[in-house]
Amino acid sequence: MIPHILGSKPVVEAMEADLKPRVELLRQQGIVPKLAIVRVGANPDDLSYERMAIKRAESLDIAVQVFDYPENVDPELVAGDIRYINEDASIHGCLMFRPLPEYMDEQALCNMLVPHKDVDGISVAALGGIFIDDPDALPPATAEACIKVLDHYAIPLQGKRVVVVGRSLVIGKPVSMILLRHNASVTICHSKTLDLAEVTRQADIVICATGRARAFGAEYFTEGQIVLDVGINFDAEGHMCGDVDFEAVEPIVAAITPVPGGIGSVTTSCTMEHTVRSAERSAR
Repeated sequence: MIPHILGSKPVVEAMEADLKPRVELLRQQGIVPKLAIVRVGANPDDLSYERMAIKRAESLDIAVQVFDYPENVDPELVAGDIRYINEDASIHGCLMFRPLPEYMDEQALCNMLVPHKDVDGISVAALGGIFIDDPDALPPATAEACIKVLDHYAIPLQGKRVVVVGRSLVIGKPVSMILLRHNASVTICHSKTLDLAEVTRQADIVICATGRARAFGAEYFTEGQIVLDVGINFDAEGHMCGDVDFEAVEPIVAAITPVPGGIGSVTTSCTMEHTVRSAERSAR
């Protein structure tokens, strides 16, 4: 039976149980999985996620190397370090915090990453791999986290009507491609969609990824639905919340992910899993 609250804890624990023996096997072969973190400036959200990523990596015996720069860093210095990350065989994955400062060509820097080290799917090459169903392509970690949650709780996708609200390259578009691979019938919606609430109410599964705090109230949902809330926002009082008005929607739907304690934590584990996958590929 699918639980009403689709919490991250059992998903993360299951992923760690799978990853630990894989990391141990790599270490027996003399390979220590290693993640590079690239951060420009000291955005509090980036620093918080960085600490979480380092803690998760340490729990899995994954090494981490942080490349941090001041807000006004010369872009060529960052580019040089990305080239170093690409060429260093001891580094298996790279997580780059975005957005970068406006004076930088963010997409050009992202595209410098070699696809097999792009553990968050930020380069055109990595995203292209998702769109052509390349089995070796590493999707954006948040997009894959949605699939991990559905898979862990044995929520079937084949033939299901899934509405994805949001069309970003971080979540909306890539998660839609992965859902299609699982034979779901996918509808992508956005801010210009007419009668959005009518569309979402027709779905079996709704994925909300707009970045607007509590934008989706009870009128968007109906009984029996599965709701994945990808949003991480802060309300006027500074409380973390999702895109969905949890208190209004939770009593209506069959199952829902909370914020915090939902997709976000699984995203971190997906970043680690991608790093391990890249390390395993280097061992072939």
